[in-house]
Amino acid sequence: MEIRPDAYAWAQVADEIKRRIEAGQYQPGMPIPAERRLADELGVSVGTIRRAVKALKEEGIVRVLPQKGVFVAEQD
Repeated sequence: MEIRPDAYAWAQVADEIKRRIEAGQYQPGMPIPAERRLADELGVSVGTIRRAVKALKEEGIVRVLPQKGVFVAEQD
């Protein structure tokens, strides 16, 4: 993924994760990749991944289970 300079990196990462959910790559109840793996794959920092996950959590798209990971939320 190439980060565009016209938008926040975390927002672009959040959009990419949403795109993957909509495409069925990440299914409800399924964990998304670990922070480090996702950061390496997308070419961003772990902090950027954490900010994107925070935004997705606030939107109800993912849920964070401490000590377990980040999972795609069940959609109504």
